Amino acid sequence: MTHDWSRYWRSPDRPLEAMHAHFVRHVYHRHSHDTYSFGVTEDGAQAFKCRGSAHTSAAGMVMAFNPDDPHDGHAADQLGFTYRILHIGTELVADALEDTTGRRTGLPLFVEPVLDDPLLARSLHALHLALLGGASALRRDELLRATLAAMARRGSRSFGSVDARRPAPGGTALIAERVRSRLNDSHLDDLTATDLAAAAGCSRFTVYRAFHAVYGMAPSDYQRQLRLRTARRLIAEGLSLGEVAAQAGFADQSHLTRWFTRTYGVTPGTYREAAPPGTPPLLSISE
Repeated sequence: MTHDWSRYWRSPDRPLEAMHAHFVRHVYHRHSHDTYSFGVTEDGAQAFKCRGSAHTSAAGMVMAFNPDDPHDGHAADQLGFTYRILHIGTELVADALEDTTGRRTGLPLFVEPVLDDPLLARSLHALHLALLGGASALRRDELLRATLAAMARRGSRSFGSVDARRPAPGGTALIAERVRSRLNDSHLDDLTATDLAAAAGCSRFTVYRAFHAVYGMAPSDYQRQLRLRTARRLIAEGLSLGEVAAQAGFADQSHLTRWFTRTYGVTPGTYREAAPPGTPPLLSISE
């Protein structure tokens, strides 16, 4: 059986990252990103749950995740899957679409997480190859702008707020938003269910039910996700992994490594050593 492997690249100065991976055994823990994430399946099939439904992305299909879209992922069969994925910050998406349209637009909202669109698949594949293959900066920028314009035009419902998918504040949504705000403000603290209930003005059970209904995960999963995002930032800033674990709220480096790998498909060390364009290393995560 082929081992799991991954190549990872991240821009040193922009919210732009790319991964090329083959997974047979790896299972993504339910998580989300604070970026848009666009993937194209090259071989095999990946199964995942997103927005309340089960989906499968087979060879040639495109995946489109909005910021904060909770999802998991695993191979659909024992042969595994190979895919390429891009993580692109919302400000970079907004700037690229402004260049394309000549005006500031809202952010695109992708309703379907799987798109069977050969043109989008080719565009994403070309951009990904350029990022990992050492294309010139000008060529990378041109492909990025063209790919984002195509994704927004062909794959999204409209240029609207990515928060349009959530209900307006009131009742359940208001409780969930209060809890989210408390977690955002204090994600490094050892918060209890009682703390969140006090912030939302309701029972602990109501907190859990409301938050899960609106954001698709438990408050504890969301808190861990915020800590992982902090860890990514600190790793990129050059801190040692031991320091990162301590400052991001993990018990120790092994605790950080376990959750980082389950969530992002690469170890913290791989992320730290992400190769510059043109020299993407082949790295196993199956050991």
